[in-house]
Amino acid sequence: MSTQQERQSFTLSMEREFDAPRDLVFKAFMDPQTLSAWFGPEGVDTPLDRIEVEPRVGGVWRMVMVYEEDGVPKESPIDSVIQEYDPPRLLATSQLDSDLAEGQTHVMSLRLEFEDIGGRTLLRLTQSGFNSQEYADMTRDGWASSFTLLDAELGRTRPKSDAGTINS
Repeated sequence: MSTQQERQSFTLSMEREFDAPRDLVFKAFMDPQTLSAWFGPEGVDTPLDRIEVEPRVGGVWRMVMVYEEDGVPKESPIDSVIQEYDPPRLLATSQLDSDLAEGQTHVMSLRLEFEDIGGRTLLRLTQSGFNSQEYADMTRDGWASSFTLLDAELGRTRPKSDAGTINS
């Protein structure tokens, strides 16, 4: 009789505040053009033609991050299915872990909760199913870098104030 060792799973939880309205921050996760502008850590590109989003429960949330490692082109695909979709409050996805050996299946999950805090947005991110703390920590660094790029993108797309405008 053989026993199968249960896979240990690690979870990443983080919060980030954005100086932009909740609907704009939520849209940044659903609009392929906007995703292409910020998704992926610094030094990683997510080409628009490698993004597919179907904004509904059961829809896909797919993208491929491309980068070079020691001069060799690499790809990191994210192939997720939307499990929960409640704009602009919640996006939850599941995806097969692309780092597993062929034939293995393990689902990772991502939950993004968007809270309106007086015209700003508090994003709560929970991602689970990591096979090591090192992988979870590396992903945390990747999200932090991506969120810095998202801050800059939101600054470009945020509606400008009417302050100082003279109406005749």
